[in-house]
Amino acid sequence: MSIFQIKQKTNGAVLWTGSAADAVSALDAMAREAGYIDFAALPETIRAACPEASQLD
Repeated sequence: MSIFQIKQKTNGAVLWTGSAADAVSALDAMAREAGYIDFAALPETIRAACPEASQLD
């Protein structure tokens, strides 16, 4: 597992930081923590802000 940070590309706001196997898993983990099933289940307005996962370690 690696540590990932998810930021919005549009304004640089940090949305989530935590451990995940890869960037896709990190996006799904962020969504689950927000109460959604996975990243695809997030509202379009959130996905349209282009969240980007970056590996920190």
